[in-house]
Amino acid sequence: MDVTPLPAPTLGPLARLAPEPMKVVLNWGRRYSLWVFNFGLACCAIEFIAASMARHDFIRLGVIPFAPGPRQADLMIVSGTVTDKMAPAVKRLYEQMPEPKYVISFGACSNCGGPYWDSYSVTKGVDQIIPVDVYVPGCPPRPEALLQGILKLQEKIARENLAERYATTASVSELTSPLTPPPGATS
Repeated sequence: MDVTPLPAPTLGPLARLAPEPMKVVLNWGRRYSLWVFNFGLACCAIEFIAASMARHDFIRLGVIPFAPGPRQADLMIVSGTVTDKMAPAVKRLYEQMPEPKYVISFGACSNCGGPYWDSYSVTKGVDQIIPVDVYVPGCPPRPEALLQGILKLQEKIARENLAERYATTASVSELTSPLTPPPGATS
């Protein structure tokens, strides 16, 4: 009986350089070394700080709080009410983060606007601005909820296939377009 092996999923021409065990090791390293860029906007930021203190201590999960800036961070935790005035700053800081980057929306206000959903100045969820990987519900959510959200994100990272994640390529105009037009430019 002739048994032919199924073709393995590949990364293109460089597949020979990244065998399956190496992909597992790389995902394991990314999973347990998340540098957090906290974007605390309201009361949920206090719960984020509580999750990083000794009682809950999410450092034991491989999550390093308080990255020096967005260029050193892998994970952005948006906690609190995102207003329309703050939305461009959230997007700008997200765009400054290197790939691969992840976002946790922490709390009802950042998920959907929370109790302020009917306000003229509140963004109806941070997912209107940037892609969100994990939503943590609550008003305000407990630190344990953030720990659960981090575990869900780590499970997602462990299952991630980098070939699928980076399969789409952005056009040159998308990569060079500024966030806001320069002064004096017409839209």
